[in-house]
Amino acid sequence: MADSNDRAASPLKLGAFFFGGVEMDDAGAGLPNPMDRRYANEDCWKATLEYVNSAKEAERLGYDSFWTTEHHFQHEGYEVIPNGMMISTWIAAQTTKLRLGAMFNVVPQWNPMRLAEDFATLHNLSGGRAILGVGRGTVPREVLHLNDKGVSIGSQDNPDQAAADVFNREIFEESMEIVRRALDNETFSFGGSHFQVPLPGIPDRGSTVQHLTLVPRPLYPYEIWQAVTSPPTLDYVPVVGHGAVFWNQHYSFIKRFWDTYGDTYAVAHDGHELAPHEKRMLVVSVRIEDTMEEARATALPGHDEFWKFLGPYGWSRGYMGPDGKPSPPGLIPTLDESIENKTILLGTPADVAAEVQFLKDLLGFENLTIFPHLLGDPYKKADEQMARFIEDVVPLLR
Repeated sequence: MADSNDRAASPLKLGAFFFGGVEMDDAGAGLPNPMDRRYANEDCWKATLEYVNSAKEAERLGYDSFWTTEHHFQHEGYEVIPNGMMISTWIAAQTTKLRLGAMFNVVPQWNPMRLAEDFATLHNLSGGRAILGVGRGTVPREVLHLNDKGVSIGSQDNPDQAAADVFNREIFEESMEIVRRALDNETFSFGGSHFQVPLPGIPDRGSTVQHLTLVPRPLYPYEIWQAVTSPPTLDYVPVVGHGAVFWNQHYSFIKRFWDTYGDTYAVAHDGHELAPHEKRMLVVSVRIEDTMEEARATALPGHDEFWKFLGPYGWSRGYMGPDGKPSPPGLIPTLDESIENKTILLGTPADVAAEVQFLKDLLGFENLTIFPHLLGDPYKKADEQMARFIEDVVPLLR
């Protein structure tokens, strides 16, 4: 088995990303409909404990990072971890080297100052191993019940949701400005269209509060990573200096976004040019078996369940359509389409290594995160996939 020390000189920084779902014996296309499932609390908690065990296995295998999710109220069992930072604190207490992030903390669902406090606490308790992953959300039933500003989920691809998308983006960007100021400064304040920090006129010992101080603040350097799936986000992320995470897009679209990120970063940061690998991360699903036929067969149920769940939320908008442009909203990709887009890499170790090498040559990445737990799969299968990737695939890469 691999050990983290064996990979100390590897140029790749390998992560593993799990949704944290319940194991399903009926995953796949067709029935049951996603919302018709209702798992018991005990099933969801069992998945949580298995999730923690997989994180510990990721460290044992030598992975650099383990990525959680933040999702709420999902009785259908897809993602049952509501607080990635809380579960990461528990994982940090049982590991020593693994870096811990979330794909993603859904910022509009948080009070930004509480988000900053919780992250700083995790970061300090873990000895500087926390990564602040941030995003704008996917599921309306979550975000609408977890903020007091009426923020929902919108998408550029759905004109009827354009106003919701703009409002969500405004809340997100103001929130992140507050988070960065709070984490980086002895005192901070902020005045925007949606937030005033501190609120004006608060009396305190004969005066009024003019600034706040976050307690605690990070004792160690930290990173912020954000999902990038749309042009407006691509305009924003390099300017504020967040790392960019790319997933579920045709490889040629990712290449375009990848390079644009570098160009925009240079313009926004006094001409500083990043190396191709800097501040960018690729995420890919994987399935490794002894034959291509077996890989396709074992990947199909979880792949189809994934898109049955997330296709209606617009997650496939980065796939390439027949005209060479992004697919229209609502596409439910087939496994063949995902293979063609290279959002899932499957086959023998040699097959998967060849696909990883193609993407590595195309993008020049250093940060690579795999998605080894297809929806509904047993956690032991995901642990096996992590092991096969790091032991059988990575040694074949140049």
